[in-house]
Amino acid sequence: MSTASICIIISIAVYLLGMLFIGFFYSKRNNSAGDFYLGGRKLGPVVVALSTEASDMSSWLLMGVPGLAYFCGLADATWTVIGLALGTYLNWLIVAKRLRSYSAALGAITIPDFFALRYKDKSGFIEGIAAIIIIIFFVPYTASGFAACGKLFTNLFDVDYMSAMLVSAAVIVIYCAMGGFMAASVTSLIQSIVMTAALVIILVFGIQTAGGWDAVIANARAIPGYLDLRHSTNIIAGEAAKYGFIPFVSTLAWGLGYFGMPHILNHFMAISDGEKLKVSRRIGTVWVVISMSVAIIVGIVGFGMSSKGAIETFASSSDAEAILVHIAALMSKSGIFPALLAGLVLAGILASTMSTADAQLLASASSISHNIIRGVFHIQLTSKQEMRIARVTVLAVALAGVMLARNPESSVFSIVSFAWAGFGAAFGPLMLLSLFWKRTNRYGALAGMLSGGIMVFLWKYFVRPLGGSWDVYELLPAFIVSVLVIVIVSLCTKEPDADIVEQFKSI
Repeated sequence: MSTASICIIISIAVYLLGMLFIGFFYSKRNNSAGDFYLGGRKLGPVVVALSTEASDMSSWLLMGVPGLAYFCGLADATWTVIGLALGTYLNWLIVAKRLRSYSAALGAITIPDFFALRYKDKSGFIEGIAAIIIIIFFVPYTASGFAACGKLFTNLFDVDYMSAMLVSAAVIVIYCAMGGFMAASVTSLIQSIVMTAALVIILVFGIQTAGGWDAVIANARAIPGYLDLRHSTNIIAGEAAKYGFIPFVSTLAWGLGYFGMPHILNHFMAISDGEKLKVSRRIGTVWVVISMSVAIIVGIVGFGMSSKGAIETFASSSDAEAILVHIAALMSKSGIFPALLAGLVLAGILASTMSTADAQLLASASSISHNIIRGVFHIQLTSKQEMRIARVTVLAVALAGVMLARNPESSVFSIVSFAWAGFGAAFGPLMLLSLFWKRTNRYGALAGMLSGGIMVFLWKYFVRPLGGSWDVYELLPAFIVSVLVIVIVSLCTKEPDADIVEQFKSI
């Protein structure tokens, strides 16, 4: 084994051991389901801000954005980033504080909890359907994270994919099952720092290797439309196509997903003081804007490195998603210290995946152990029993994710895109209307969740394949349908009870 490989392994091993230590540290601090699934609502504003955004960005930040910018130029990546940045800011501004206050007043510790208690639904239908939606979309989403970790180690060290994936999944499961939400949040805070360091290191090394910033820009300008927000390009063909209205709307529509993401909304509910969310909003939004902007620049710098012959030229945007891995591999050949930094970069890629997988794992597990077992079937459990079941459920969900991630050829980002649309359409409209429209009732809530989730499937598999004007990201039409259904059904059925309305007004 080469010195470079040893240095990379050391950096990654130190990172993974640090994550496990955090899990052990917080394992004795969970005394109830509220502690395990929501950290006892004790998180500070900085932890909330950075852990929220780290769990949001996933490997899209360090793989998807640079790969898209590398192959297609500025337009695709930039408009997607703008949509995500707007969604991030509006979610913090509109939803965060009111959700924190409302959920605390109701005693809700999960999103299905919140919806059921908001509408005083004792039948279990709202809580059960919301929990099932989370399981349907989050288990494969979590599996995609396991798969990404496995692929990273396989590409780096030419090891067996299944073994690499299992080791990565085991680390995530151990610190999640032991430390719960606090461990996941603190590890995500650290992971956001590692991700930031990875982007900065790659940017500096990449510009230097590409021959300086002027050379990077010159190479980019040599491709028609590469730096133009009105055109999308293909570096292999060297041609630019006009960036039309449909792709423009589809990329911006990604921002709508934020209003329905359980693993993001849970962080809003977990802060110790709702008044501190203003600080979290500023920190989180600034981090997102800067990190995604740097990720775009890294993609452009990577193209400059390819033009100079420092790294290979990728044949597709999918292949280009591995650009940071290739740059890190090149860096590791420059000496022991650069190899250790390369290991930090690769740990950053691992961190971006793990920070999302752990939050999704907890959200999926809480849907089974807390919402279905306790909420739907009304099985009474002691605190110790619920904690035990919570940990067992984390393991069970992880095993399901591992089974789905067995195939190394599975597409990571198509799963992410579909799950994002599913949550955005099923929960997003209902969350907004639950927080800001007192006339919403339980019938509208049920109809809205179902119609949004079903429309995502219908549009994805039956409408969008028609192409042309129908080729819109499924989140947008499903979101609109869900809003309309909630409003129409709520207005056509019985008004909410007076006590529900009074509680709404008191928040």
